Amino acid sequence: MIVGILKETFPNERRVALVPAAIPALTKATIEVCMEAGAGEAAGFPDAQYSEKGVRTASRAEVLRDAEVLVHVRAPDSADLGHIRAAHTLIGFFDPLSNPAEAARFAATGATCFSMELIPRITRAQSMDALSSMATVAGYRAVLLAAYHLPRLFPMLMTAAGTVAAARAFIIGAGVAGLQAIATSRRLGAIVQAYDVRPAVKEQIESLGARFVELPIETAAAEDKGGYAKAQDETFYQRQRELMARVVAESDVVITTAAIPGKPAPRLITRDMLPAMAPGSVIVDLAAERGGNCEVTRAGETVIQSGVTILGPLNLPSDAPYHASQMYARNVANFLLHLAKHPAGSDDEIVRETLLARGGEIANARVRGQLSNEKGKES
Repeated sequence: MIVGILKETFPNERRVALVPAAIPALTKATIEVCMEAGAGEAAGFPDAQYSEKGVRTASRAEVLRDAEVLVHVRAPDSADLGHIRAAHTLIGFFDPLSNPAEAARFAATGATCFSMELIPRITRAQSMDALSSMATVAGYRAVLLAAYHLPRLFPMLMTAAGTVAAARAFIIGAGVAGLQAIATSRRLGAIVQAYDVRPAVKEQIESLGARFVELPIETAAAEDKGGYAKAQDETFYQRQRELMARVVAESDVVITTAAIPGKPAPRLITRDMLPAMAPGSVIVDLAAERGGNCEVTRAGETVIQSGVTILGPLNLPSDAPYHASQMYARNVANFLLHLAKHPAGSDDEIVRETLLARGGEIANARVRGQLSNEKGKES
Protein backbone atom coordinates (compact mmCIF):
# COMPACT_ATOMS: atom_id res chain seq x y z
CA MET A 1 0.00 0.00 0.00
CA ILE A 2 1.25 3.49 -0.90
CA VAL A 3 -0.10 6.32 1.26
CA GLY A 4 0.18 9.89 0.00
CA ILE A 5 0.23 13.01 2.17
CA LEU A 6 -1.27 16.05 0.46
CA LYS A 7 -0.39 19.63 1.31
CA GLU A 8 -3.45 21.37 2.68
CA THR A 9 -5.10 23.91 0.36
CA PHE A 10 -7.93 25.11 2.61
CA PRO A 11 -7.43 28.81 3.52
CA ASN A 12 -5.28 29.27 6.65
CA GLU A 13 -5.02 25.53 7.27
CA ARG A 14 -1.57 24.81 8.75
CA ARG A 15 -1.99 21.23 9.93
CA VAL A 16 -0.68 18.14 8.15
CA ALA A 17 -2.27 14.70 8.09
CA LEU A 18 0.82 12.68 9.06
CA VAL A 19 3.90 13.79 11.00
CA PRO A 20 7.35 12.14 10.84
CA ALA A 21 6.89 10.35 14.19
CA ALA A 22 3.86 8.48 12.80
CA ILE A 23 5.76 7.00 9.84
CA PRO A 24 7.72 4.13 11.48
CA ALA A 25 4.56 2.33 12.61
CA LEU A 26 3.25 2.46 9.04
CA THR A 27 6.55 1.33 7.55
CA LYS A 28 6.61 -1.64 9.94
CA ALA A 29 3.21 -2.62 8.51
CA THR A 30 4.72 -2.51 4.97
CA ILE A 31 2.96 0.75 4.14
CA GLU A 32 5.01 3.04 1.90
CA VAL A 33 4.54 6.80 2.31
CA CYS A 34 5.06 9.59 -0.20
CA MET A 35 4.28 13.24 0.36
CA GLU A 36 3.84 16.49 -1.49
CA ALA A 37 6.88 18.69 -0.96
CA GLY A 38 6.36 21.17 1.86
CA ALA A 39 3.22 19.46 3.19
CA GLY A 40 4.39 19.65 6.80
CA GLU A 41 6.31 22.94 6.81
CA ALA A 42 3.45 25.14 8.08
CA ALA A 43 3.00 22.78 11.03
CA GLY A 44 6.70 22.81 11.90
CA PHE A 45 7.76 19.59 10.14
CA PRO A 46 10.27 20.22 7.30
CA ASP A 47 10.72 17.77 4.44
CA ALA A 48 14.08 16.61 5.81
CA GLN A 49 12.41 15.10 8.88
CA TYR A 50 10.16 13.02 6.64
CA SER A 51 13.07 11.95 4.44
CA GLU A 52 14.85 10.64 7.55
CA LYS A 53 11.89 8.33 8.10
CA GLY A 54 12.00 7.03 4.52
CA VAL A 55 9.22 9.19 3.07
CA ARG A 56 9.56 9.99 -0.63
CA THR A 57 8.94 13.65 -1.52
CA ALA A 58 7.14 14.37 -4.78
CA SER A 59 4.96 16.92 -6.56
CA ARG A 60 1.23 17.05 -5.90
CA ALA A 61 0.52 15.54 -9.31
CA GLU A 62 2.90 12.66 -8.58
CA VAL A 63 1.32 11.96 -5.20
CA LEU A 64 -2.15 11.93 -6.76
CA ARG A 65 -0.86 9.59 -9.48
CA ASP A 66 1.15 7.14 -7.37
CA ALA A 67 -0.66 6.89 -4.04
CA GLU A 68 -3.47 4.40 -3.49
CA VAL A 69 -4.52 6.07 -0.23
CA LEU A 70 -4.62 9.85 0.17
CA VAL A 71 -4.63 11.28 3.71
CA HIS A 72 -5.59 14.86 4.43
CA VAL A 73 -6.92 17.18 7.13
CA ARG A 74 -9.46 19.16 5.10
CA ALA A 75 -10.89 17.63 1.95
CA PRO A 76 -8.88 18.39 -1.22
CA ASP A 77 -10.16 21.32 -3.25
CA SER A 78 -12.17 21.14 -6.48
CA ALA A 79 -9.02 21.37 -8.61
CA ASP A 80 -8.06 17.88 -7.38
CA LEU A 81 -11.38 16.21 -8.16
CA GLY A 82 -10.37 15.44 -11.74
CA HIS A 83 -7.30 13.59 -10.48
CA ILE A 84 -9.11 11.43 -7.93
CA ARG A 85 -9.91 7.99 -9.31
CA ALA A 86 -12.13 5.10 -8.30
CA ALA A 87 -8.98 3.24 -7.24
CA HIS A 88 -8.22 5.90 -4.64
CA THR A 89 -9.07 5.73 -0.95
CA LEU A 90 -9.35 9.10 0.83
CA ILE A 91 -9.07 9.48 4.60
CA GLY A 92 -9.64 12.76 6.43
CA PHE A 93 -12.19 15.33 7.50
CA PHE A 94 -15.05 15.89 5.01
CA ASP A 95 -17.62 17.67 7.24
CA PRO A 96 -20.29 15.43 5.68
CA LEU A 97 -23.14 16.12 8.08
CA SER A 98 -22.96 19.89 7.63
CA ASN A 99 -21.96 19.83 3.97
CA PRO A 100 -23.40 16.63 2.45
CA ALA A 101 -23.37 18.13 -1.05
CA GLU A 102 -19.57 18.33 -0.95
CA ALA A 103 -19.44 14.73 0.23
CA ALA A 104 -21.59 13.78 -2.76
CA ARG A 105 -19.06 15.43 -5.11
CA PHE A 106 -16.30 13.21 -3.77
CA ALA A 107 -18.58 10.17 -3.93
CA ALA A 108 -19.15 10.90 -7.63
CA THR A 109 -15.45 10.28 -8.33
CA GLY A 110 -15.97 6.64 -7.43
CA ALA A 111 -13.27 6.83 -4.75
CA THR A 112 -13.66 5.14 -1.38
CA CYS A 113 -13.86 7.87 1.25
CA PHE A 114 -13.55 7.54 5.00
CA SER A 115 -14.61 10.54 7.09
CA MET A 116 -12.76 11.00 10.38
CA GLU A 117 -15.80 12.88 11.76
CA LEU A 118 -17.75 9.61 11.61
CA ILE A 119 -15.43 7.55 13.83
CA PRO A 120 -17.84 5.86 16.28
CA ARG A 121 -17.60 6.73 19.95
CA ILE A 122 -16.72 3.26 21.17
CA THR A 123 -13.80 2.09 23.30
CA ARG A 124 -12.01 0.35 20.41
CA ALA A 125 -12.01 3.55 18.37
CA GLN A 126 -10.76 5.99 21.00
CA SER A 127 -7.24 6.07 19.52
CA MET A 128 -8.75 7.14 16.18
CA ASP A 129 -11.16 9.78 17.51
CA ALA A 130 -9.91 12.83 15.63
CA LEU A 131 -12.87 15.01 16.61
CA SER A 132 -11.97 14.63 20.27
CA SER A 133 -8.30 15.33 19.55
CA MET A 134 -9.10 18.57 17.74
CA ALA A 135 -11.70 19.58 20.33
CA THR A 136 -9.00 19.30 22.99
CA VAL A 137 -6.88 21.84 21.11
CA ALA A 138 -9.86 24.13 20.47
CA GLY A 139 -10.88 24.18 24.15
CA TYR A 140 -7.35 25.10 25.21
CA ARG A 141 -6.93 27.83 22.59
CA ALA A 142 -10.36 29.32 23.39
CA VAL A 143 -9.28 30.07 26.96
CA LEU A 144 -6.05 31.70 25.77
CA LEU A 145 -8.07 33.88 23.39
CA ALA A 146 -10.37 34.90 26.22
CA ALA A 147 -7.46 35.68 28.54
CA TYR A 148 -5.83 37.85 25.86
CA HIS A 149 -8.96 39.94 25.24
CA LEU A 150 -10.15 40.16 28.85
CA PRO A 151 -9.05 43.46 30.50
CA ARG A 152 -8.59 41.55 33.77
CA LEU A 153 -6.23 38.87 35.05
CA PHE A 154 -7.44 35.29 35.44
CA PRO A 155 -5.81 34.38 38.80
CA MET A 156 -6.31 35.92 42.23
CA LEU A 157 -3.09 37.76 43.16
CA MET A 158 -2.00 39.04 46.57
CA THR A 159 0.24 42.03 45.82
CA ALA A 160 1.70 45.02 47.62
CA ALA A 161 -0.81 47.08 45.67
CA GLY A 162 -3.71 45.05 47.00
CA THR A 163 -5.58 41.89 46.12
CA VAL A 164 -6.59 41.16 42.53
CA ALA A 165 -9.83 39.17 42.42
CA ALA A 166 -9.91 36.04 40.26
CA ALA A 167 -11.84 36.14 36.99
CA ARG A 168 -15.09 34.19 36.80
CA ALA A 169 -15.40 31.85 33.82
CA PHE A 170 -18.54 30.06 32.67
CA ILE A 171 -18.17 27.14 30.26
CA ILE A 172 -21.31 26.08 28.41
CA GLY A 173 -21.07 22.53 27.14
CA ALA A 174 -18.91 19.87 28.77
CA GLY A 175 -17.84 17.79 25.83
CA VAL A 176 -14.14 17.38 25.09
CA ALA A 177 -13.66 21.07 24.18
CA GLY A 178 -15.61 22.25 27.20
CA LEU A 179 -13.75 20.01 29.64
CA GLN A 180 -10.43 21.21 28.26
CA ALA A 181 -11.63 24.82 28.58
CA ILE A 182 -12.55 24.14 32.22
CA ALA A 183 -9.14 22.61 32.95
CA THR A 184 -7.25 25.43 31.23
CA SER A 185 -9.29 28.15 32.95
CA ARG A 186 -8.60 26.51 36.29
CA ARG A 187 -4.87 26.28 35.55
CA LEU A 188 -4.88 30.01 34.83
CA GLY A 189 -6.53 30.62 38.21
CA ALA A 190 -10.12 31.48 37.29
CA ILE A 191 -13.20 30.57 39.33
CA VAL A 192 -15.04 28.26 36.97
CA GLN A 193 -18.65 27.22 36.57
CA ALA A 194 -19.91 24.93 33.83
CA TYR A 195 -23.21 23.70 32.44
CA ASP A 196 -24.28 20.89 30.14
CA VAL A 197 -27.71 19.56 29.25
CA ARG A 198 -26.39 16.06 30.00
CA PRO A 199 -26.54 15.63 33.79
CA ALA A 200 -24.17 12.65 33.54
CA VAL A 201 -21.20 15.00 33.02
CA LYS A 202 -21.60 16.64 36.45
CA GLU A 203 -18.96 14.37 37.98
CA GLN A 204 -16.47 15.15 35.21
CA ILE A 205 -16.96 18.90 35.65
CA GLU A 206 -16.51 18.73 39.41
CA SER A 207 -13.44 16.50 39.09
CA LEU A 208 -11.72 19.39 37.28
CA GLY A 209 -12.47 21.81 40.11
CA ALA A 210 -15.43 23.62 38.55
CA ARG A 211 -18.93 24.03 39.94
CA PHE A 212 -21.69 22.33 37.99
CA VAL A 213 -24.56 24.73 37.29
CA GLU A 214 -27.85 22.90 37.80
CA LEU A 215 -30.92 24.29 36.09
CA PRO A 216 -34.44 23.10 36.96
CA ILE A 217 -35.18 21.84 33.46
CA GLU A 218 -35.95 18.36 32.13
CA THR A 219 -32.90 16.90 30.36
CA ALA A 220 -33.59 13.16 30.32
CA ALA A 221 -33.68 13.01 26.50
CA ALA A 222 -30.77 15.37 25.90
CA GLU A 223 -28.13 12.79 24.90
CA ASP A 224 -27.99 10.38 21.95
CA LYS A 225 -26.51 6.88 21.98
CA GLY A 226 -23.17 8.22 20.71
CA GLY A 227 -22.76 10.51 23.71
CA TYR A 228 -23.54 13.72 21.79
CA ALA A 229 -26.12 16.27 22.87
CA LYS A 230 -29.42 16.03 20.97
CA ALA A 231 -31.27 18.96 19.46
CA GLN A 232 -34.23 20.16 21.54
CA ASP A 233 -37.28 22.22 20.67
CA GLU A 234 -37.36 26.01 20.96
CA THR A 235 -39.40 25.89 24.18
CA PHE A 236 -36.54 24.01 25.85
CA TYR A 237 -33.94 26.52 24.66
CA GLN A 238 -36.10 29.47 25.71
CA ARG A 239 -36.40 28.10 29.25
CA GLN A 240 -32.67 27.29 29.28
CA ARG A 241 -31.76 30.86 28.29
CA GLU A 242 -33.98 32.32 31.00
CA LEU A 243 -32.38 30.19 33.70
CA MET A 244 -28.86 30.70 32.41
CA ALA A 245 -29.06 34.49 32.13
CA ARG A 246 -28.03 35.10 35.77
CA VAL A 247 -24.90 32.96 35.48
CA VAL A 248 -23.90 34.66 32.22
CA ALA A 249 -24.39 38.10 33.82
CA GLU A 250 -22.02 37.37 36.71
CA SER A 251 -19.27 35.90 34.48
CA ASP A 252 -16.24 37.74 33.12
CA VAL A 253 -15.62 35.06 30.51
CA VAL A 254 -18.15 32.79 28.79
CA ILE A 255 -16.97 30.03 26.48
CA THR A 256 -19.69 28.26 24.53
CA THR A 257 -19.09 24.86 22.95
CA ALA A 258 -22.62 23.56 22.34
CA ALA A 259 -22.95 21.87 18.95
CA ILE A 260 -25.32 19.27 17.49
CA PRO A 261 -23.81 17.13 14.68
CA GLY A 262 -25.48 18.04 11.40
CA LYS A 263 -27.66 20.75 12.98
CA PRO A 264 -27.34 24.52 13.46
CA ALA A 265 -25.78 25.42 16.82
CA PRO A 266 -28.39 26.03 19.54
CA ARG A 267 -28.89 29.69 20.42
CA LEU A 268 -27.96 30.04 24.10
CA ILE A 269 -26.98 33.70 24.59
CA THR A 270 -29.24 36.41 23.21
CA ARG A 271 -28.47 40.03 22.43
CA ASP A 272 -30.65 41.05 25.38
CA MET A 273 -28.42 39.16 27.83
CA LEU A 274 -25.28 41.15 27.00
CA PRO A 275 -26.03 44.49 28.77
CA ALA A 276 -26.19 42.64 32.11
CA MET A 277 -22.57 41.51 31.74
CA ALA A 278 -19.74 43.65 33.12
CA PRO A 279 -18.04 45.97 30.59
CA GLY A 280 -15.01 44.24 29.06
CA SER A 281 -16.43 40.73 29.50
CA VAL A 282 -15.55 38.23 26.78
CA ILE A 283 -17.54 35.52 25.02
CA VAL A 284 -15.67 32.96 22.93
CA ASP A 285 -18.16 31.14 20.71
CA LEU A 286 -16.68 27.83 19.55
CA ALA A 287 -19.87 27.09 17.62
CA ALA A 288 -19.35 30.10 15.33
CA GLU A 289 -18.88 27.93 12.26
CA ARG A 290 -22.29 26.32 12.87
CA GLY A 291 -24.13 29.63 13.28
CA GLY A 292 -23.03 30.40 16.83
CA ASN A 293 -24.37 29.87 20.35
CA CYS A 294 -24.52 33.66 20.78
CA GLU A 295 -27.02 35.69 18.79
CA VAL A 296 -24.51 38.37 17.74
CA THR A 297 -21.61 36.06 16.85
CA ARG A 298 -20.13 36.53 13.40
CA ALA A 299 -17.98 33.65 12.20
CA GLY A 300 -14.32 34.58 11.93
CA GLU A 301 -14.89 38.06 13.38
CA THR A 302 -14.70 39.98 16.67
CA VAL A 303 -17.85 41.88 17.63
CA ILE A 304 -18.22 44.37 20.49
CA GLN A 305 -21.80 44.69 21.68
CA SER A 306 -22.95 46.45 24.89
CA GLY A 307 -19.34 46.57 26.04
CA VAL A 308 -18.90 42.79 25.63
CA THR A 309 -16.34 41.33 23.22
CA ILE A 310 -17.73 38.36 21.27
CA LEU A 311 -15.20 36.23 19.41
CA GLY A 312 -16.25 33.82 16.66
CA PRO A 313 -12.99 31.93 15.95
CA LEU A 314 -12.73 29.43 13.11
CA ASN A 315 -10.44 26.40 12.99
CA LEU A 316 -8.66 26.95 16.29
CA PRO A 317 -6.67 23.69 15.98
CA SER A 318 -4.85 25.25 13.03
CA ASP A 319 -3.54 27.94 15.41
CA ALA A 320 -1.56 25.23 17.22
CA PRO A 321 -0.57 23.19 14.16
CA TYR A 322 2.43 21.37 15.62
CA HIS A 323 0.64 19.51 18.40
CA ALA A 324 -2.70 19.43 16.57
CA SER A 325 -0.95 17.64 13.70
CA GLN A 326 0.76 15.24 16.11
CA MET A 327 -2.57 14.26 17.63
CA TYR A 328 -4.38 14.03 14.31
CA ALA A 329 -1.55 12.01 12.76
CA ARG A 330 -1.82 9.42 15.54
CA ASN A 331 -5.55 9.13 14.88
CA VAL A 332 -5.00 8.74 11.12
CA ALA A 333 -2.13 6.27 11.50
CA ASN A 334 -4.16 4.14 13.91
CA PHE A 335 -7.07 4.15 11.48
CA LEU A 336 -4.77 3.20 8.59
CA LEU A 337 -3.38 0.26 10.54
CA HIS A 338 -6.91 -0.79 11.47
CA LEU A 339 -8.02 -0.49 7.85
CA ALA A 340 -5.14 -2.70 6.74
CA LYS A 341 -6.65 -5.50 8.85
CA HIS A 342 -10.30 -4.66 8.14
CA PRO A 343 -10.64 -3.34 4.55
CA ALA A 344 -13.59 -1.41 3.18
CA GLY A 345 -16.62 -3.63 2.90
CA SER A 346 -15.83 -5.61 6.04
CA ASP A 347 -18.39 -5.80 8.81
CA ASP A 348 -16.06 -4.16 11.34
CA GLU A 349 -18.04 -1.46 13.17
CA ILE A 350 -15.31 1.20 12.97
CA VAL A 351 -14.82 0.73 9.23
CA ARG A 352 -18.54 0.44 8.53
CA GLU A 353 -19.50 3.58 10.46
CA THR A 354 -16.61 5.69 9.11
CA LEU A 355 -17.16 4.74 5.47
CA LEU A 356 -18.57 7.83 3.74
CA ALA A 357 -18.61 6.85 0.07
CA ARG A 358 -17.86 3.84 -2.09
CA GLY A 359 -18.59 2.84 -5.68
CA GLY A 360 -19.94 6.25 -6.60
CA GLU A 361 -22.55 6.32 -3.82
CA ILE A 362 -22.83 7.83 -0.34
CA ALA A 363 -22.48 4.84 1.96
CA ASN A 364 -23.33 6.45 5.31
CA ALA A 365 -27.03 6.48 6.19
CA ARG A 366 -26.86 9.70 8.28
CA VAL A 367 -25.17 11.58 5.43
CA ARG A 368 -27.69 10.23 2.93
CA GLY A 369 -30.43 11.55 5.19
CA GLN A 370 -28.81 15.00 5.37
CA LEU A 371 -28.43 15.04 1.58
CA SER A 372 -32.11 14.16 1.12
CA ASN A 373 -33.12 16.93 3.51
CA GLU A 374 -31.08 19.50 1.57
CA LYS A 375 -32.56 18.38 -1.75
CA GLY A 376 -36.01 18.57 -0.22
CA LYS A 377 -35.43 22.19 0.86
CA GLU A 378 -34.20 23.12 -2.61
CA SER A 379 -37.28 21.67 -4.26
